[in-house]
Amino acid sequence: PTVGDLASAGTDEVLALWSGLGYYRRARQMHAAAQQIVEQGGRLPRRPEELEELPGIGPYTAAAVASIAFNARVAAIDGNVERVVSRLLALATDPRRRPGRERIHRAARALLDPEAPGTSNQALMELGATLCRPRQPRCGECPLAAGCRARASGRPERYPLARRRRAMVRSRRAVVIARRGGRILFFRRPDDSELLAGLWELPWADEGDGEKLEAQLARRYGGRWEVGEPEHTVRHAITFRSLEIGIRRGALRDGESVGEGREARWLATRALDRSPLSGLDRKVLSRAGLLPTSVGSGRDQPPD
Repeated sequence: PTVGDLASAGTDEVLALWSGLGYYRRARQMHAAAQQIVEQGGRLPRRPEELEELPGIGPYTAAAVASIAFNARVAAIDGNVERVVSRLLALATDPRRRPGRERIHRAARALLDPEAPGTSNQALMELGATLCRPRQPRCGECPLAAGCRARASGRPERYPLARRRRAMVRSRRAVVIARRGGRILFFRRPDDSELLAGLWELPWADEGDGEKLEAQLARRYGGRWEVGEPEHTVRHAITFRSLEIGIRRGALRDGESVGEGREARWLATRALDRSPLSGLDRKVLSRAGLLPTSVGSGRDQPPD
């Protein structure tokens, strides 16, 4: 598809094609960027600062596109490149903090080949992704090993300074499948949601917090609910959250009455694989036998 094809597509169509991949905000931003490009004549900007004016494009992506596509002399610096540069020069600094980040970025720009910036950037990215890995780097295969100060120290994993991992938060959730003939009840997540904005979701409630499931569902979605016992269980990870999900049958007794700002829709089961659903709900539907297993896998990721 062309940029014009993407720009003219509907949001639901874009999200449906993206379903299960995670990072749903990227799909929305890519859609908006395509529309902006078309409005500006259909040509992709060539300069990094112009690329950064497009939705979803930050300094790294702008530099990567400008250097690789247009030979702009600018360093594209991601986590892989930061790690390679930190180890090559043994920079014991934290790339998350401004002084450390600026020091690493200055060094990366100095290493850039001005005659082939795109190739130079891609080489450093690939080196960090394949050989100069966060753990167990394959120094014996690295073409820069002879001049690598971190390798000479005998402790390359010490560079850059390690990031403290966030603890995994574990919780239990009930997901409710309410059926009417060959259709299943879904609710659209608000467009301003931090996670999974605009996707259709199965109704859900937290387990173990003391409030009855029916009361939570009524508060979140409106109506009067009846919920059965768990029939299946699945596990799913969303960023730093680990969910144990009990799949239950349920019914919304007050028709399609929903809470303020929540749109409800009964989606036909035959159309689920073409609908904008999260990886979590696809996994739930697959476990319940309502979707092929091949389209129900995946791990949802956080927004950018």
